[in-house]
Amino acid sequence: MRFLALTIAGIFLFAAPAAAQPTFNQFIQSLWPEAQKLGVSRKTFEAETRGLTPDLGLPDLHIAGRPEREAVQSEFVQTPAQYVSEASIARFALQGKQYANKYRDTLLEIERRFGTPGSVLLAIWARETSYGGARLPHDAVRTLATQAWTGRRKEQFREEFLYALKMIQDGEVARADMKSSWAGAMGHTQFLPSDYYRNAVDFDGDGKRDIWNSIPDALASAGKQLADKGWQRGGRWAHEVRVPDNIDCSRAEPGFRLPVSEWLKYGVVPARGRKLNAIELVEEASLLMPEGSYGPAFLTPKNYFVLKDYNFSDLYVLFVGHLSDRIAGGPAFETPWSQSKQLRSAEVEEMQRILTARGFYKDKLDGKAGMLTRAALGEYQKKHGLKLDCWPTQAVLDHMRGKGN
Repeated sequence: MRFLALTIAGIFLFAAPAAAQPTFNQFIQSLWPEAQKLGVSRKTFEAETRGLTPDLGLPDLHIAGRPEREAVQSEFVQTPAQYVSEASIARFALQGKQYANKYRDTLLEIERRFGTPGSVLLAIWARETSYGGARLPHDAVRTLATQAWTGRRKEQFREEFLYALKMIQDGEVARADMKSSWAGAMGHTQFLPSDYYRNAVDFDGDGKRDIWNSIPDALASAGKQLADKGWQRGGRWAHEVRVPDNIDCSRAEPGFRLPVSEWLKYGVVPARGRKLNAIELVEEASLLMPEGSYGPAFLTPKNYFVLKDYNFSDLYVLFVGHLSDRIAGGPAFETPWSQSKQLRSAEVEEMQRILTARGFYKDKLDGKAGMLTRAALGEYQKKHGLKLDCWPTQAVLDHMRGKGN
């Protein structure tokens, strides 16, 4: 056994070795006091945890002696052209228009009550579970227990596991119906248990908040969640724009916000000649350039970030936002996506490490080429006289490896 020896004023101090991780069963049993505080009975706790085993096939787990397997989420590994593909958008839009007609009265009432447009809710439903057609293969209780025990976000999943037990205790759903994604999200619009307690509503009036089988309940619950996150009634999710060739793409990040009217003074022009109304002109927005200087550009007001709070991915928001426009009868993007290649996650993370070491980047190292990474890359390109496009390429990474200071 090794100890770390430190000296302070000549005195040796020894750091005790890290405590061994409790077994899965020990961990689960240690949660009983917290479950009891949430109103879970001992009978329910024992019934739902008896014989429970971890699902070690899940991604995002820390398991001694085994390489970590990250979740392969398309939002973070695909290029914009792949993720927001016209083929997918067109297919989902056609289905969405049919559902918009089928649930017309329900969607109008949801918007009246919560302010969230039906087309946006349908787009979320499409992206999350393909309008209910996607198979959710996991047992939510087992999944959340495993992630709470040895996942990368233990504290978050610890709470979600306890609320999952509470859902069973309260009779909200039977255990057999609690099918989820690898991260424990359930139902048509993918709610974690805590989301369920905060936002689920009985919209069809049958006395149950059923996000698994009731489309009105699922859509209304998503609408309430967006409203609670700050959705601006009557506002757009984003404005597609054309940007001048000399635009500084390193300013395309959430911290740099201007009234839309000020962006227009910098030469930013609404796509397709769209005229903005007085409210839209005074609303603050940041600039989003998902492919750097390639592909479409957008001004992103408050509602953009409300959608991003639903799923923290720019590509997710672009997909949902654009699909909602298409369901409502809007056109395709004026500027098409380019065929830019995406570096592997490990290479993007290496780039982030270099940018961090050289003072350009201060966010997390996650291998995802998000807005802050692209902005930091732009600052690096400006300092070294490189082409300013704010897009991570092999050529820029090679420059960082060999020449950057």
